[in-house]
Amino acid sequence: MADHTDGMNKHLAHHDVTMIAVSRAPLADIERYRRRMGWQFRWVSSNGNPFNYDFRVSFTPEEVATGHIDYNFGEWRETGEEWPGLSAFYNDEAGDVFHTYSTFGRGVEVMMGTYAMLDLMPNGRNEAEGMDWVRRHDRYE
Repeated sequence: MADHTDGMNKHLAHHDVTMIAVSRAPLADIERYRRRMGWQFRWVSSNGNPFNYDFRVSFTPEEVATGHIDYNFGEWRETGEEWPGLSAFYNDEAGDVFHTYSTFGRGVEVMMGTYAMLDLMPNGRNEAEGMDWVRRHDRYE
């Protein structure tokens, strides 16, 4: 999703929307990677706090070991410590923050305009095997 973000940020800002990415990695690692990729969007760290767990996009090793996780409002038979999610929040005039929306799984594809365009093409996403079509711009040969 990150590779598709910078182009939409100017448009979002003109509608009073701020896009912020959240990852569990330490901020220094995030910043180093963001610079390497040339990304300009704001990216923060939730390292050391439960934000990603609270929003059910990060899972403990104990949860993963059960063979299923509680993801996308149901039991998810695929496991892993991280899965994508997109949430929206509203900050009112008093400074109170409200969670207004979340989507998971294929719902996060709203962030990836390239893939929506590929879906319209004769060969689609060229999904040869699994999700091998998902890659960052520096991973093409």
